Order: sequence, then C-alpha cells, then structure tokens
Amino acid sequence: MLNVSAQRTGIALTERQRIAWLRLIRSDNVGPATFRDLINQFGTAEAALDALPDLSRRGGSDRTLRIATVADAERELEAARRFGAVFVGIGEPDYPPALREIDGAPPLLAMKGNIRAATRPSLGIVGSRNASVSGAKFAAMIARDAGAAGYVITSGLARGIDTAAHRASVRTGTIAALAGGLDQPYPPENIGLLQEMTSGEGLAISEMPFGWEPRARDFPRRNRLIAGVSLGVTIVEAAHRSGSLITARYAADFGRLVFAVPGSPLDPRCHGTNDLLKQGATVTTSSADVLEALAPLTRDDLLTRLDVKEPTIENTRAAPAAPDDSERNRIIEALGPTPVEIDDIIRHTALSASQVHLVLLELDLAGQLCRHGANLVSLVPKD
Repeated sequence: MLNVSAQRTGIALTERQRIAWLRLIRSDNVGPATFRDLINQFGTAEAALDALPDLSRRGGSDRTLRIATVADAERELEAARRFGAVFVGIGEPDYPPALREIDGAPPLLAMKGNIRAATRPSLGIVGSRNASVSGAKFAAMIARDAGAAGYVITSGLARGIDTAAHRASVRTGTIAALAGGLDQPYPPENIGLLQEMTSGEGLAISEMPFGWEPRARDFPRRNRLIAGVSLGVTIVEAAHRSGSLITARYAADFGRLVFAVPGSPLDPRCHGTNDLLKQGATVTTSSADVLEALAPLTRDDLLTRLDVKEPTIENTRAAPAAPDDSERNRIIEALGPTPVEIDDIIRHTALSASQVHLVLLELDLAGQLCRHGANLVSLVPKD
C-alpha cells in the first residue's frame, strides 16, 4: 500500500479570476498553450481579454474575434453548479499534480465526484473497445491490485478494457476522462457506471464546455488527459492505429511509464500492444510488473516535487510594447510551413523573446499559426 497522502498545494482562484479564466479559454483561437502565453505576456486573464481584439487585428485577421462574455462564463459556472461540478484551475490545490507538469496542460478542468482522487497517484489503463474476455479480466486484475496498493485508476469510460478497469476500481478510486462536456458522457451504456463512480470514490474530468457533444477529433484530447494525469499507462489489447496507442504516445512524450500486455500475433487486437513492446514498453504479465515499476515514482519527495512547480496564477504587469512593422515582418519572414523552434526564431531575428512571443500570439489569434508541441510553430499553409 502506498505510504503517501495526497499532496495539495497551490493558490485558489477568486470568483472574478475564475470567470476571467473561463472567458479566456472559451474565446476563439485560445487553446491551453495560447492561454499560458497570454497570461505570461499580460499578467492577468482580464488584461489578456482586453488585448485580444488588437492582437488578432495585428496578426492579420479579417474578422472580429469572438470573445466569451461574462454572461457566457456565468452561465457555464451555473450549469456546473446545477450538475454538482466545479472548475479547478491549474494553480489550485485540487488540480492533478502530474497533469500540471505537461506542456499545454488545460488551464481549467471541470470535475464532478470525489475531488480528492485528482491529487492521488494515478495509473492509466486503456485498451480495445471490443475486448476479449481474457483481456477484460486481465485489465480488471491490474486495476484491483493497483487500487488496493493506493493508486487511482484513470481511463476513458469507453467500452471494453476501459469499462473493466473502471468497474474494478469503483471502491478504491477511479477517474474517467471525458471527450465531451461532463454532462455529455459517452458511450450511453456507461452513464450508470459513471454515476456510480462520481457518487462514491470516483471522479469525472473534462476540459470541454458543458453541453459539448464529443466528436471523433475530441477523443485524442481525452487520451492526452489520461496520459497527463497518470504516472504510467497500461495498454491491454490495442489494434494498429487505435486510440489506446495515441494514449501510449502521449505518455511516452510526457516521460511517463508505458506498460504493454503481450498477446497472440494472430489476434488483431494485440498488434498494437506487441508493437509497443518492440519499441521498448515494459512487458506486463502481472500486476507486480506495474507496481514495482511505479514504486520509485511514488516516494514522498517525488510527489512533493511534482506539486511545487506551479505557475503563477496571475501577476499584474504593464502590457508589453508591440514590435514595430519591420520587427514584425522579420519574425513572420522567419516562419514558413515547416515547424521551427521558437528559440531559433529568437536567435535568427536577434529580437527579444517577449517581442517574438507577442507576434506569435498575434498570428495565433488570427488563425495563421500552427503549434506543434510546446516550442515548435509554423505558418498555416495557404490554399
């Protein structure tokens, strides 16, 4: 059993800050990375909101940027309250500490259920929707044993392996990462399971707005949440080009442990997991394989280290001075359709980091910039 308690440090947002944060992340062309850059540039969400129209115009946008209103944010907060949910900011005590460490972590997470589960060490378990009986049984065994050892089990509420993992850890703690809003769970047949989870030791999390129905392109975002929340992920039965392999790729990118259960070469459901083993994933044939590998990551000092590296919530500062036209052109000319490191742009243009980041923000908000991870950008290809 883990000899650690949930680590909770951070600074709570005021209601005014929470409304401003929600407005900013719900505005057009503002994703998690852009949100963080805006806060870094302008100090507060309110100041960033005031700057959005001018930034978009300077970036070359030919349309008015839609900015979420105070009324929009208040309606969503009220919808969350009626649903029994809360919004937790990245610098607040109840935000998942491992998720906080990844590049482009969601600034706000909607949560419903046992909030304490968010700050406990987590193991992700995902796999095939059309799981075999033996695959589902193995996933449930891992979930039960890891739950008994003190880990929260995180998965995606999908059919098959996800369902088996959640059911096996309902009593010890499980987190469902959703692709849509908290009020739009998928698939419908797992709504009862989700209610059982959130009324007990479980938790549902989402970065999407209330009322958002999940679409195909939203599930990779959900998979990213699973990998970000977890210290490691276990893949049980995954075909080639499956969503579970997306989760594994994110986990590897985040420096998390990846466990894969070997299977028959004749079973298409095992082709993806067998490939992961060839790529260096940990061979997993028992719960001990997972628990022994995770044990060094759950020492008190490591969990504390994960949790103390927090972003500043908001600092008031003067708005950054905009580059002149010649400086802006130098930055734009350094960009192209091929991704380039932001640090290389700074060196190439001999301009300050703040100037380069401000122009990139302008292009981003105008819909002319593509982000490729934390520090790679390119121009949107022209038709």
